[in-house]
Amino acid sequence: MPRNKTQSKPASSWPVDSTESARGRVYAQQTAPPTVSARWLLLAVGGSIVAAAACAWGVLWLLFWQGSWQLLYHPSSTVARTPASAGLAFDAVSFAATEAGETRLKGWWIPAGAGARQHRYTVLYLHGQDGNLGDSVDELAALHAAGANVLAFDYRGYGQSLFEHPSEARWRQDATWALAYLTDARQIAATSIVLYGKGLGANLALELAAEHPELAGVVVESPLDDPLRAVFGDPRARMVPARLLVQDRYDTTAATKRLRTPSLWLIATATPDQAAGRHPEGYDQVAAPKSLVRLAPMPDASQQWSSVLSVWLDELPSRSGIH
Repeated sequence: MPRNKTQSKPASSWPVDSTESARGRVYAQQTAPPTVSARWLLLAVGGSIVAAAACAWGVLWLLFWQGSWQLLYHPSSTVARTPASAGLAFDAVSFAATEAGETRLKGWWIPAGAGARQHRYTVLYLHGQDGNLGDSVDELAALHAAGANVLAFDYRGYGQSLFEHPSEARWRQDATWALAYLTDARQIAATSIVLYGKGLGANLALELAAEHPELAGVVVESPLDDPLRAVFGDPRARMVPARLLVQDRYDTTAATKRLRTPSLWLIATATPDQAAGRHPEGYDQVAAPKSLVRLAPMPDASQQWSSVLSVWLDELPSRSGIH
């Protein structure tokens, strides 16, 4: 029997569709794993490290800016003592009200006793950077013993005063409000007001006295020669532009150059050998009448302090030109 001429050809000899073959090649190309150059990877990793370091440095800036005040100021809100613990009559006072009527500052008014020797003077007391007003009761009692009226208050952030982070600008504003309270609310002449500052409060007293030459005088006890050393000397300050972030300066030399009121400088000495030490910063720049007394080591300092202050107040009218 003759073979069928229409018999199928072997599968291997079937024609191949060129379109399907091209699609296969394209699919193979699309599914092939991409390749990344080593240079791109290095740039990406390096950029990520730089970005992370920049973010960390920015956070450090923010933390230092927000918390650096704690390196200089050490406030306490608990007032453990009042003048009553020293047997003194006093009035609790509040002043410097906000627009809402809330008073910013709390303090004590301690009037001079009847027939007090220096009743014509009112001392505005500016405490230091540590604690609060309750830690100054002994000093306030000594001022009262000298015969003067005394106004003492806590800065914002200290004691019972309104809470805000302390700063040089706020301290100066608070002291200015206290001075205005005396002259406006209590009608006390500026020429009978004496500023008294201790520690960093002494640096503040010099700044305030330089701005108000009409005051009777200023007493500075152990002012800080370099207050910002505690801030700029901190190891963390070397990692950020600290002098741009911190606005406090307490430039005692600049203040004393402008000082026109009589000043009494009381410098505590830890040992008798320090009694002949150098002058405190800014003292040599004072052109107005000035006196410097180096207090003996405790316990003799308290008695010497009271005696020196009493004599200085007695002689204050002649020094300031008041008769």
